[in-house]
Amino acid sequence: MSAARVLKFGGSSFAGPDGYERVADAVGRRLREGRGPLAVVVSAGPGETEALRERLLGIDPHPEDETLAGLLTLADTAGAQLLAAALHRAGVGSAVLAGQQLGLVSDSVFARARLVHTDPGALTAALARHEVVVVPGGQAVDAQGRPTWLGKNSSDLSAVAVAAAVGAPACEIHSDVDGIYSADPHLVPGARLLPLVSYDTASLLSLHGAKVIHRRAVEMARKCGVELVLRHGRPPFAHGTRVGAAGEPVRAVVLNRRSVALRYSGEAEADRAYAALRAANADAVRLGGGPLVVAVGGFLDLAEFHRRRDLAPGSGAGVPVTVLCGPVATTHLAADADGAVALARRLHGTFENGPAPRARPLRLAGV
Repeated sequence: MSAARVLKFGGSSFAGPDGYERVADAVGRRLREGRGPLAVVVSAGPGETEALRERLLGIDPHPEDETLAGLLTLADTAGAQLLAAALHRAGVGSAVLAGQQLGLVSDSVFARARLVHTDPGALTAALARHEVVVVPGGQAVDAQGRPTWLGKNSSDLSAVAVAAAVGAPACEIHSDVDGIYSADPHLVPGARLLPLVSYDTASLLSLHGAKVIHRRAVEMARKCGVELVLRHGRPPFAHGTRVGAAGEPVRAVVLNRRSVALRYSGEAEADRAYAALRAANADAVRLGGGPLVVAVGGFLDLAEFHRRRDLAPGSGAGVPVTVLCGPVATTHLAADADGAVALARRLHGTFENGPAPRARPLRLAGV
């Protein structure tokens, strides 16, 4: 059997039933290239995970993480089964592997789990029997077999884990943009596509809130030697950026309007909060110049998080906007989301054409 190829399609690819048909057609075309079976990792359709979260919060405003993980993973399972149905209609045979079938084992931080082990047996066996194996993103189990969720936007991580498990040299990530840009192209006019980006740079961008690629997916790709090929999630599925060991230093502005900076009463309180966030596998940045911590991405109930861990609550200090110049990150704070967009556009407008100055690469924490 030829080596399997791994494709991931984000939720923006599945905006309506025709989205599943488009992806099924694309998968069929890739099969006709005749270069081995396909493992296709899929996210839930737009808003489906959040709809489940809202239903849960309507019943229990502060659910246990185990309950949250058990429910939210169902959205991606539904997406996988819907794609399998579209493939069947298109005449393409497929199988769905989900949950305990996957061989992805995590720790027991249920709602933001960290992968600790992969058993490739089920994946390789399924790929030997089927043209296409469809995998719902973001799913794993802990050592006791309980469902865990790898966190928001973690289908990238699932895809890289699958690629590493089956020995694929590359993993194609399809999302709502065709690659990594010098700023969010939906918010900042003139943002420039970056065709070749190093693992270090992609990880640093993601750590500060860039949404195009999951940070732990980048870290696992680096560890396992998997090249990331970023593509648009709709026809013609244009390729924009490759992420690998090499890459020019870049200038970029990172804005995630869901991120929030918190100011604490002292440095010790900020250090404790930062350590607690990292222990919970939540992305966070400890800022200099005061007792400030950025909670990245906004998918954490911060008040409840502090209460459960007996932490002094921080007060909102603004929306972070981070400028990267090579490996150096400088974070500015805007009063609100609209101000952050205006600040990001102004900062990006100061860039000159050309790469950032070279400097010693910054190494970040592992997966």
